[in-house]
Amino acid sequence: MEKLHDTAWRGFASDNYAGVHPEVLDALATANGGHQIAYGEDAYTEHLGVVMAQHFGDGIEVFPVFNGTGANVLSLQSMLPRWGGVICASTAHVNNDESTAPETVGGFKLLTVPALEGKLTPALIDQQAHGRGDEHRAQPLVVTITQSSELGTIYTPDEVSAISYHAHSLGMTVHLDGARISNAAASLGVPFRAFTRDAGVDIVSFGGTKNGLMGAEAIVVLNPEAVHGLIYLRKMNMQLASKMRFVSAQLIALLEGDLWSRSATHANAMATRLRSSLEGVHGVNFTQPTQANGVFATLTPGVADELRKEFRFYDWNTATGEVRWMCAWDTTEADVDNFAAAVRKLV
Repeated sequence: MEKLHDTAWRGFASDNYAGVHPEVLDALATANGGHQIAYGEDAYTEHLGVVMAQHFGDGIEVFPVFNGTGANVLSLQSMLPRWGGVICASTAHVNNDESTAPETVGGFKLLTVPALEGKLTPALIDQQAHGRGDEHRAQPLVVTITQSSELGTIYTPDEVSAISYHAHSLGMTVHLDGARISNAAASLGVPFRAFTRDAGVDIVSFGGTKNGLMGAEAIVVLNPEAVHGLIYLRKMNMQLASKMRFVSAQLIALLEGDLWSRSATHANAMATRLRSSLEGVHGVNFTQPTQANGVFATLTPGVADELRKEFRFYDWNTATGEVRWMCAWDTTEADVDNFAAAVRKLV
């Protein structure tokens, strides 16, 4: 097949734009050949459970899936009755970027709360944690948090613990959307379980696609008593891979060694480099802390459109002119420096 794209071109729109890490491609080749039992009864999916237990502890359940929307909707659906509601930050990905999948496919209601820097707190949860027993209101039964958040901020283990303790005290369970969980762990310098299982989280959507995988995510059940029917829901929601060994092999490649950490640490460092390159430049105002691999800013009017003639990135808030620049595992120092120079020139 003829190559149809310029492999030297990289933008700052999304870490989803990045290709597949070469070590992951090698893992796919290793998993190829011969026959393996379909639908998850293969040797690679079995081994993935062992690898995940090394990160999250024994007694967990692992369900590989295709994408983050599937992981989130399935996780939350398994935690709720049909009349259940999910408390989340208004900026949460599950609220803003998953169309009507939570309501239409999941069959539950999202109960949103405006949250500074995209992070919930026990006090913010209380704004929606009411109406228990009221037949006119969706019952608030789950809290979901995003790590790192949609605004690039990170919950500390203590902050997650406080949320979990409060939610559990109100009879609710806790889901963590970990689309960029590796970036959060790398930034904090702690293992995954420090802000998940050890912090009282019941279930995790473990992200891999944004960190160098090719359409591979997983649901990691940390508290099996908090979920019901995932084995059936995954098939019902079209997230059961027939050739699951190729999903599991990617996650093994990411997690068995330190690839997850190397890739996420690099992406985070590139975001830090980008911010440092533009710190103090007149016409560039940073709007959110840079704690993971995203940089949020406003620019002098007209500059963003000029920049987009050469570099692709997205508006985050068109009303305020806020833009988002994302770095990935394959973002280079030269990419950052060239982009920062273009920004400085235009502003």
